[in-house]
Amino acid sequence: MRSKLKVALIALGVIAVLGAGGAAIAGATGGKDDAPDKAISGSALERASQAALAETGGGKVTETEAGDEESVYEVEVTKTDGSEVDVQLDKAFKVVSTEEDGPGDD
Repeated sequence: MRSKLKVALIALGVIAVLGAGGAAIAGATGGKDDAPDKAISGSALERASQAALAETGGGKVTETEAGDEESVYEVEVTKTDGSEVDVQLDKAFKVVSTEEDGPGDD
């Protein structure tokens, strides 16, 4: 009887440790997605917008984010055909990557 109790207590301890470790990892890696987006402002907004519009060949800046998880700045541009392009920029406002969605894509 004692050995069964001992095994159960050890198993509970292992589960508690694994759960705490998993929560700590999730908090360290996933916490940023839960935080509200911070829009680009000031002169950085102007420079980021110019760089993004040059990359996309025009359109309208519809959303921005500073401190994006993929880059320093993210600028969403809606083109005249309704498609959207997310332009990722580094701290020098150079294009890191782009991702295009067609009209109506999420």
